[in-house]
Amino acid sequence: MDRFLSSYVHNVDSKGRVSVPSQFRQVIERRGIRELFAMRALSQPAINVGGPEMMEHFEKQMEALDPFSDLYQEMALYAYGDGAYLKTDTEGRILMTDFIRSHTGITDRVTFVGVKDTFQLWEPERFDAVRGALRDRLREKLTGGRGASVSTETPE
Repeated sequence: MDRFLSSYVHNVDSKGRVSVPSQFRQVIERRGIRELFAMRALSQPAINVGGPEMMEHFEKQMEALDPFSDLYQEMALYAYGDGAYLKTDTEGRILMTDFIRSHTGITDRVTFVGVKDTFQLWEPERFDAVRGALRDRLREKLTGGRGASVSTETPE
């Protein structure tokens, strides 16, 4: 496994720490990620977490811009000024800081959601609601409003 896949719910301990799922720790180890970086998702109550590739993605986009342009400044503020490093301890736990809690609403449980090269941190009930609405929207788009069933009848 070389990508972050699936979702896992873990409890936050009394000191505010939560164990990163072992499947995600394996991906982190295989990729040689030494530092995790976290950014607030722009359109969701989630935290995006990734290694250097996540920052490199933003930096490549920023390189194509005039460094004095509004868009460059906004992206720099978002990527650098509104981001944070997440430290993992020797047991693979991260701390649910105010930075994370204020944006997500996380209290005593966290849903870790794989997003291929990154993963997200969600408050479990919010994730369940968003996931359900997403499934409904995708079903509508993919079936053209015909519902989820596929007809097995042969045309005449």
